[in-house]
Amino acid sequence: MGRIFETRKHVMFARFAKMSVAFNRARKEIEIAVKAGGPDPSTNSKLRLAMQNAKSVNMPKDRVEAAIKRASSKDTTGYQEITYEGMGPHGIYVIVSCATDNTTRTVANVRHHFKKGNGVLGNSGSVSFNFEHKAFFKLKKGSVADPEELELDLIDFGLDELDSDDDFIYIYCPYEEFGKMQKALEDRNVEVESAELQYIPNVYKELEGEQRTEMTELLDLLEEDDDVVAVYHNMQ
Repeated sequence: MGRIFETRKHVMFARFAKMSVAFNRARKEIEIAVKAGGPDPSTNSKLRLAMQNAKSVNMPKDRVEAAIKRASSKDTTGYQEITYEGMGPHGIYVIVSCATDNTTRTVANVRHHFKKGNGVLGNSGSVSFNFEHKAFFKLKKGSVADPEELELDLIDFGLDELDSDDDFIYIYCPYEEFGKMQKALEDRNVEVESAELQYIPNVYKELEGEQRTEMTELLDLLEEDDDVVAVYHNMQ
């Protein structure tokens, strides 16, 4: 019984840890959006998406409101969005997207994670040429009357790819078309579950056994960092 209790405790701890990371990243996204376009979601499309993304990870409404208020205060230091590139063990390319109020701390932490995970932090452009920068939208399928008609309709707004499963529709377009695609979806009253910019690798690399475990440990180190928003890589 004691062993079962300990297992459940560890599972709950891991779940709460992941929730805390998700909430922290959602808060940063909200604060960045407010700093960029103001605290009114009706006139700030970036904030509307940030609030929707927060809702998708079940962030409480009072925390969303607190993040908006915090970012609106004059004595709050805004976050800066910054991207780092590096090489993981066994030749895996890694891009780390961060939001930070202290770049000195963040780059030191990211470099430490790479070193501890048997990787190396590289210079800007050292691995990003192996990725495509894409805008990604996750739509609630029930808000789309005809997915095929929507696909044809969105081609004029930069649509690259539309895919779906039983619950959601997934849309990719060039990152430069993010704002245009967002407005097109809003104009059509399509409910966006979440949206983000992603780095999609051009070529994947397969790792197995201990090599895969080693690379996964590096990804865990990076993703658990409070300043890290997302980690992209080309491990299959």
